[in-house]
Amino acid sequence: MTTSKIEPTGNGRLSDVGTKRAVITGGTRGTGAAIARRLRADGLAVTVVARGPGEAEQPDVALVTADLTDPQSAGKIAPTLLADGAPDVLVHVAGGSNAPSGGFAVLGDDDWAHELDLNLLSAVRLDRVLIPAMIEAGRGTIVHVSSIQARMPLWDGTLAYAAAKAALSTYSKGLANQLAPHGIRVNTVSPGGIQTDAADQLVQRLSEQFDGNTDAARDSLLASLGGVPLGRFVSPAEVADTVAFLVSDQATSILGADIVVDGGTIRTL
Repeated sequence: MTTSKIEPTGNGRLSDVGTKRAVITGGTRGTGAAIARRLRADGLAVTVVARGPGEAEQPDVALVTADLTDPQSAGKIAPTLLADGAPDVLVHVAGGSNAPSGGFAVLGDDDWAHELDLNLLSAVRLDRVLIPAMIEAGRGTIVHVSSIQARMPLWDGTLAYAAAKAALSTYSKGLANQLAPHGIRVNTVSPGGIQTDAADQLVQRLSEQFDGNTDAARDSLLASLGGVPLGRFVSPAEVADTVAFLVSDQATSILGADIVVDGGTIRTL
C-alpha cells in the first residue's frame, strides 16, 4: 500500500524544523525509529517511509506509508518525497528476515525473492528515484544499514538474508564510487545483534529450551554468533549515533566505508 500524503506522527509543525531534510526507510520501529529520533534531535526535518505508524508517535516526524518490496511503490511516493526538493540525507534501514531456518534446502524461490526485495531491492528502488534530484542538487549523504552477516552468514537461520545484505554492501560500495564526483557520500553501517523488542521476543522463545531461564537463553543467542566480547548486543541508539556521525559535517571525508557496530563479534580484519 502506498499513499502520497505526508502526515505528521506527532503534534509538531514540520515547517518549524531545520532546513536539512532526511528520509529514512523502516523508520517507525527499532533501529529505524532510533535513527529518526536522533536525526530529528540534531535539527533535521525527518520523513520516514514505512508500512505503518509503528511502535509509537514520533513528534515532528512525517510518515509516508509504502511497502518498498512492491516494485511500483518507490515511483509512486517519489513526488511526495521530492516535493520540497532533494533530501540532504537518505538512510535505508528497512530489512529483516522471515525465511524458514534450515539452510539452502528449505529456501524456495519465493523465500529468496522476498529476502532480496526487502533487504536489497527496496533500497535500490528508492535510490533510483531520489538520487537524480540529489545529483542535480550536487550534495547529499546516503547510508545503507547492512549487517555483519554479509561477512559471517548464519547459514542455518538466515542464509538468504545474509546473501541479500552482502549484495547491499557491494552495491553500496559501487554506488559510493559513482556518486562521489557529484558531491554525494555513500557509506554502510553493519550492526551485529541489536537489542530490540524482536531480540527480546527471540530470547523469550529460546528460554523455553532452558526451563524459562532467560539469562541462559540470552547466552545461547550470543554463543550462536561465536560470542560477543562486549557481552551484550548493541542498542538501537548506538547504531543511530553512528549513522548520525556519518551524515554529519564531521564525516565529510568518509566515503565508501563500512562501519561495523557489533560489540567485537567479528574478530578478523
